Amino acid sequence: MNISLRGLTAAIATSAVAVTGALAAAPATQAADRDRPTSLAQVLAADGHRFDKKWGDLDILDAAVMAVLDAKPDSPVGILAKRRAKLTAFLPTDRAFRQLAEDLTGSAPRTEKATFNALAEAAGIDVIETVLLYHVVPGATINSAKVAKSDGAELTTAQGGTVTVNVTKKFIALVDADPDLRNPRVIKVDVNKGNPQIGHVIDRVLLPLDV
Repeated sequence: MNISLRGLTAAIATSAVAVTGALAAAPATQAADRDRPTSLAQVLAADGHRFDKKWGDLDILDAAVMAVLDAKPDSPVGILAKRRAKLTAFLPTDRAFRQLAEDLTGSAPRTEKATFNALAEAAGIDVIETVLLYHVVPGATINSAKVAKSDGAELTTAQGGTVTVNVTKKFIALVDADPDLRNPRVIKVDVNKGNPQIGHVIDRVLLPLDV
């Protein structure tokens, strides 16, 4: 995997401007939106599509979703923006992506932007799309109570592969297709609770292949 994406950062910036403009809607429209379900894409975009120094949030994931949809508007990743589409997504933190960049390149980037750029250069947009889809379980809103009772369950992802739930006394882990790197653990649950789309934050990136 070594596909160069030098224009990716500029594409993200352009998309961010467009989305920011769309969010500046009339108050009446915003009031109507409050009565509609919230998508996970909206949750990811809540802080304005920007990188910061908070490694525990989801800025790199937001940038990855934006980059894929900018390059491939018809990508299945677009389900994250469909408010009424039932799904469960596992959401890697910025720190999780930084750890992946270090695992792939041997060096830990110093900033979120550098982390995203390193992964884009190492993987490419098609691989990023595949990885994102591997984090989405379509058709079901699986809250934390259900996850905690699902030890050994195999969840079929939008990528086509499966993730196995491993519930222990200390944590909930997700067993992916890479047998070498530590499996991601759930560190925050029920993001966007009460909506058809729910998310659980994880501390590593799920990998659909052995890297």
